[in-house]
Amino acid sequence: MGRTLKDQNSIQGEIKRRCKSGKVCYHSVQNLLSSSLIKIYRTIIYPVVLYGCKTWSLILRETYRVRVLENRVLRRIFGPKRDEVTGELRKLHNEELNDLYSSPNIIRVIKSRRIR
Repeated sequence: MGRTLKDQNSIQGEIKRRCKSGKVCYHSVQNLLSSSLIKIYRTIIYPVVLYGCKTWSLILRETYRVRVLENRVLRRIFGPKRDEVTGELRKLHNEELNDLYSSPNIIRVIKSRRIR
C-alpha cells in the first residue's frame, strides 16, 4: 500500500489517499450481498483507510475528513430509514449510525492504535 513521507511532516495528502483508497475498495465490493457489507467494511475497507495511522497527528480537518468517509460508507450499508411521522425515507443521523454500528468510531481506533 505504501506511505509517502515528506519533509514538512504533513499528513493531509496521506489521509486523502487513504480515504480515496477506502472509497475505491467500497465501490468495488458494494454489489455483494448487503447483509455481509458490514463484515466487508471491517475486513477490507477499514485496513485500507487505517494503513499507517499510527504515525498520523490528526488535526481537526483530517479528523473530519476520515469521519465523513466512515459515515458515508455506513449510511450506504444501513440504507435510509423511514420517518415514523411522515412515512418518508430519510438519511440516518450520525447518532443513529453510532447506535446501529456498535464498534468504536474510526477516530477512536486511530487514537488507540497510536497509543498502543
